[in-house]
Amino acid sequence: MWLFGRKGPSGFSASSTAEEVTEGIDGTGLTAIVTDRFFNHPQFGKDDESFLHLEDVSVTAGASSGIGMETARVLALRGVHVVMGVRNMEGGREVQATIVKENPAAKINAMELDLSSMVSVRKFAADYNSLRLPLNILISNNAGIMATPFTLSKDKIELQFATNHLGHFLLTNLLLETMKKTASESNKEGRIVNVSSRRHKISYPEGIRFDKLNEQSGYNGFSAYGQSKLANVLHANELARQLKEEGVNLTANSLHPGAIPTNLLRHNSFIGGIVNTFGKLVTKNIQQGAATTCYVALHSQVKAVSGSYFADSNIAEASAQANDVELARKLWDFSFDLIKRGGPVS
Repeated sequence: MWLFGRKGPSGFSASSTAEEVTEGIDGTGLTAIVTDRFFNHPQFGKDDESFLHLEDVSVTAGASSGIGMETARVLALRGVHVVMGVRNMEGGREVQATIVKENPAAKINAMELDLSSMVSVRKFAADYNSLRLPLNILISNNAGIMATPFTLSKDKIELQFATNHLGHFLLTNLLLETMKKTASESNKEGRIVNVSSRRHKISYPEGIRFDKLNEQSGYNGFSAYGQSKLANVLHANELARQLKEEGVNLTANSLHPGAIPTNLLRHNSFIGGIVNTFGKLVTKNIQQGAATTCYVALHSQVKAVSGSYFADSNIAEASAQANDVELARKLWDFSFDLIKRGGPVS
């Protein structure tokens, strides 16, 4: 990890941990939603150590791992009330118990959420809004699925795009009014954080396959993953533009958490085996992997910063496609049309 020790303008580096980048921050009175495929993974809590993946997010074995859990743990440690969106409620309760055991003062809850299903996303948002809770921070797309064989979601949309982008696009839209109200009433800046990946730079040549999204012909699992991660950055950028235009006290940013050993490559055992052998030499641990997310969510250095891309707890350079304003607007309209098929979107 000595390679990652060089500090950037923020004073932090790739080797900084989530606790280090939030040291001294008091999040009391803030409420955050954290979604994570680790929480949503059907194998949550089961032994599954046969593969690791050099990537941006963690869906690792057992209930004591994963950057989603570490993000939730550190936010709770700083006094934030954390609501986890979980597919497996048993697993979610296990995470909750683990965090509370370490920190009895932690305010943390789990609510059911399947990010690949628009019905589930709508139910989660409706249930959350019915609780009349404030919402200061929305951390979307902590983890995802990667390089899957061509598959359609329950809503008949290419699975990686549906899970890694569209579910979070819908969730953000359904919770946006609550966030605006919270920001206005509390006079505190709200923050929307999209966890993307450096792999947003390796999408299809056209960036987003608008006309061929659900076509198996020409499908490439890695390019489709890059497409979904590119969509995360474009979504944050376009949302930031709209929020600024509206003049509301909300920001939207995206980030790459760093290379972390995970089991996202369960669909590619050969590459997974290579990473399993050599990846640990150059990857972050879980505490470091959650740092940039916690930094963007809580740190005062990020106040009023919107439409930026972060890596290693510093502003970083996204791809040319990610900074394409017209592509971002086209994706927004395209995504909005897709989610309108299933019901209300706000």
